[in-house]
Amino acid sequence: MFQVRIHGRGGQGVVTAAEMLALAAFDEGRYAQAFPSFGSERTGAPVVAFCRIDDKPIRVREPIVTPDALIIQDATLLHQVDCFGGLKPEGHILINTGKSLAELGLEEYLAAHPRERVLTLNATEIALRRLGRPLPNVPLLAGFAAMTGLIRLEAVEKAIAERFAGKVAAGNLAAAREAYSRILSSLERAHV
Repeated sequence: MFQVRIHGRGGQGVVTAAEMLALAAFDEGRYAQAFPSFGSERTGAPVVAFCRIDDKPIRVREPIVTPDALIIQDATLLHQVDCFGGLKPEGHILINTGKSLAELGLEEYLAAHPRERVLTLNATEIALRRLGRPLPNVPLLAGFAAMTGLIRLEAVEKAIAERFAGKVAAGNLAAAREAYSRILSSLERAHV
């Protein structure tokens, strides 16, 4: 079973990201579940959502404490919440930011982690350009697909088409394709 924990703030589409990840997994013939965990239900408050993906039925229904991957939709949470708590040693980390790990104060902390498994993506910038709104969830979902290979870009695109319509769908599709391409480029540089 592959377990993903998504950290963000209310209004950033954290819950939608988990649901779309599960939908993409379903579209690929896998089992999946997605669910949120709220503290204070207000815009800007920290929010966590979870997604599990497996090739067999998923029976567990508890929050994910030992994730295989983290998607951090808001880098301001890095020093406020224990985002990395329980992460498996070879786990994937995708952070929404235009800053480097050193600028985030994480370079030393993550030095022992495999470099190709710790990536940043300025998903908010992509969303602003493609959607006109600072919603990083879809670009991060596509970046996650590129980073892990767990789901294909086509499954992300299908989930977008099932969830959105019109200009919102078109903007999200463009954002997803751009994010996917950027992460593939980052992975190529990490292997050089």
